[in-house]
Amino acid sequence: MVNKELANKRSIFKVNKLNLWYGDDHALKDLDFEMKENNVSAIIGPSGCGKSTFIKTLNRMVELIPSVRTSGEILFNGKNIFDNSFRVEELRTRVGMVFQKPNPFPKSIFENVVYGAKIHGITRKSHLMEIAEASLRSAALWDEVKDRLNDNAYGLSGGQQQRLCIARSIAIQPEVLLMDEPTSALDPIATAKIEELIIELKKEYTIVIVTHSMQQAARISDETAFFLMGELIEKGDTKGIFTTPKDKRTEDYITGRFG
Repeated sequence: MVNKELANKRSIFKVNKLNLWYGDDHALKDLDFEMKENNVSAIIGPSGCGKSTFIKTLNRMVELIPSVRTSGEILFNGKNIFDNSFRVEELRTRVGMVFQKPNPFPKSIFENVVYGAKIHGITRKSHLMEIAEASLRSAALWDEVKDRLNDNAYGLSGGQQQRLCIARSIAIQPEVLLMDEPTSALDPIATAKIEELIIELKKEYTIVIVTHSMQQAARISDETAFFLMGELIEKGDTKGIFTTPKDKRTEDYITGRFG
């Protein structure tokens, strides 16, 4: 059944026949993928199936590995990100990334959040303070850190550090947030806070999350995609994927027969 609400949303990313190689290793194979605005897309699949490689391709971070080459196209708001006229710096400003392990900079909480704003030329202290407060509020962290903004970010708990990294990403007002297993290093309480945050953030952002937890995908995503050995096996409405998958390989994975 077609999700009418989803069908009416604007497309943010449209991936056409994407292939990626690490040297001779064919890691992504003929992927077609579309992501809609204000949507959470979860990517599931066993280790080594191409999930993280795929989302790192969406902001061209995967190209930091010298042996990588690609074919096909990724349209971001209708423009191919591989086009020579599309600046990588602009892409990574508009498509933020949150990694598996929290990676705050060895700076104060405040300096972590406003780092990107400063790079973009914002220097007025009052403006930076507004950005820091708005971003930390959006990341559900303001009330916990407002009295210690000058403390080193390493003094925060793991869950707080991850929310700080999310605040840092949204401080430069991207359109998309890519999240590569953002809760895998966190305890259940911190994980629940991040999940609540993701559901809230999708009002403002398009979110793509790689997760090993099928329960997490079921809780927070609108659509789920199942990857296997570099191929996109099945993608659709999350409820449909988990209750009535069309491909037997998807069914075998979500019922625990492998993976």
